[in-house]
Amino acid sequence: MSLPRVSIVTPSYNQADFLEKTIQSVLSQDYPDLEYFIVDGGSTDGSQAVIERYSSRLAWWVSEKDRGQADAVNKGFARASGEIIGWLNSDDCYQPGAIQAAAGAFAEHPECGLVFSDAISIDGSGEPFNVMRFGDWGLDELMQFKIICQPGVFMRRSVLEQAGYLDLSYQYLLDHQLWLRIAQAAPIRHVPRCWASARFHAGAKNVAHAADFGREAHRIADWMASQPGLADRYRRLHRRIRAGADRLDAHYLLDGGQPGAALRAYAASLWFDPLATLPELRRMGFAAASLFLDVDGLKQGYLQRRKANLKLPRD
Repeated sequence: MSLPRVSIVTPSYNQADFLEKTIQSVLSQDYPDLEYFIVDGGSTDGSQAVIERYSSRLAWWVSEKDRGQADAVNKGFARASGEIIGWLNSDDCYQPGAIQAAAGAFAEHPECGLVFSDAISIDGSGEPFNVMRFGDWGLDELMQFKIICQPGVFMRRSVLEQAGYLDLSYQYLLDHQLWLRIAQAAPIRHVPRCWASARFHAGAKNVAHAADFGREAHRIADWMASQPGLADRYRRLHRRIRAGADRLDAHYLLDGGQPGAALRAYAASLWFDPLATLPELRRMGFAAASLFLDVDGLKQGYLQRRKANLKLPRD
């Protein structure tokens, strides 16, 4: 039986320091029917030279000014001919065998429109410091802002076409809004393996624009309330959804070095749904301590301990 074609799209803009590792992680996959697209937004940091070194192995690439990340990804989606589509940003990487495993998950679950894995957190130098583990989440959990890791997501193209491409008006939670639309169209499934590494570094959006993630979370909550296909669920889950938006806001604010604002967001989340917020108690304590202590020193010590004790999964 022939394997389905898989299409991978990488949007890129001024990420030359990480781009080659990303490209290599795709092209080194042991998968026989793979097409790879790189959509660069007109980088000025040498990214084009990196892409050109691999151009003979790419299905298509371009470097031109665009309207942002969503526009770049959508250009790749529009060209993809694969039955399965993945989206890998230019600072993230696939683990060996990821594409084969994703194709296998779709074969086992033909009803699914999206499959997603756990993921390894790596720092700017590529060192792992955490494993992000998720659960058997569906539409209800996504609506409550249980976030899945975008590089570990693969989509069935037919369902993506049904749901529609990325909404260009979102810049920070554009992936989550797409997952919500896909999960309305077809079931989604978690696979408890690590298919990808997600890179966290000073220039990443989740650090440089921490406050903007919370604003978009609240905007998505408002969008859910207005959607005919989600309105009934929204009314049933209203307090959990609002707690999830505030909890997500607090999470990014704390990572972005704004502990006071994070504590205010945590307080709002607790008011809406204490039980959903209590798992963040350790981070609340860290936020409170950060108001009085050396936050950078605390964070570095915490990361060093995590790296020392980290046990990576063996797939």
